[in-house]
Amino acid sequence: MQSLLAEWLSNPTVIRAISALIGVLIIILVARIARSSITRYVSGTDSRYRLRKFITFLAYILVALMISLIFSDQLGSLTVAFGVAGAGVAFALQEVIASFAGWFAIHFAQFYKTGDRVEVGGIKGDVIDISFLRTILMEMREWVDGDLYTGRVVRVANSFVFKAPVYNYSGEFPFLWDEIKIPVKYGCDHKLARKLLIGVADKVLVDYAKEAAVSWEAFSKKFLLETAITDPMVSMVANDNWIEFTLRYVVDYKKRRTTKDLLFSTILDEFSATDGAVEIASATFHLVEAPPINVKLSQGA
Repeated sequence: MQSLLAEWLSNPTVIRAISALIGVLIIILVARIARSSITRYVSGTDSRYRLRKFITFLAYILVALMISLIFSDQLGSLTVAFGVAGAGVAFALQEVIASFAGWFAIHFAQFYKTGDRVEVGGIKGDVIDISFLRTILMEMREWVDGDLYTGRVVRVANSFVFKAPVYNYSGEFPFLWDEIKIPVKYGCDHKLARKLLIGVADKVLVDYAKEAAVSWEAFSKKFLLETAITDPMVSMVANDNWIEFTLRYVVDYKKRRTTKDLLFSTILDEFSATDGAVEIASATFHLVEAPPINVKLSQGA
């Protein structure tokens, strides 16, 4: 037993493997200590997350570099074997390789970053982590109305960025255009209704319009874009049942639901103060009883 152990320890390859294992363990230990220190001493959530990810990435690089240096003189003889084995591994792990390539694309092509609100692979949510193989989302929508969390954490393969469109709600232009429709009864003062809607929009949305205009100007310097109207707009159409006003406006992507609630509340208050001059319309169905039908039958001669 001792002779066998001595023989193993005298083998240079075994010595290198043991050295590599010890080195990997040391790097992992140092990385864990560093991540724990960051959690303890760095208060900012975003800074803490980015530093932890950087340390993890640096640890991977150091492990790969150390193994390459330890086995550097044997890499040449293993080139052919690695080439043959690599073809089979690449075929078997093509989805993993595509996800790893997706990780590079996400970071260097700026598809999205942590904190962005995206829709990828048919799933909408906030990006809470981006690993080498998967993007982790805090899910939205599904059975919940509006842009609110469902509570589910969804892991999506990074390879989806090559297979389906990626919708980023908070990229270079962190605003969205939204609309609400307000039905008004026929016979009401439609000019007053338009005036009230414009006044409500100016009061509630004034900050969003200014901030969006500045953001759009910077956005248009990066891409070929036309000049966009960020001020609220009110349009009117007359249909069979009522006069329908549409209020179009820009809003922070995180505040669509609360802004819509504030707009409707303010509009209802303004309409109520007109003493019936402007009223909200609604669909009304009046069922009328059919008149009695008398049928007289006559016998033929």
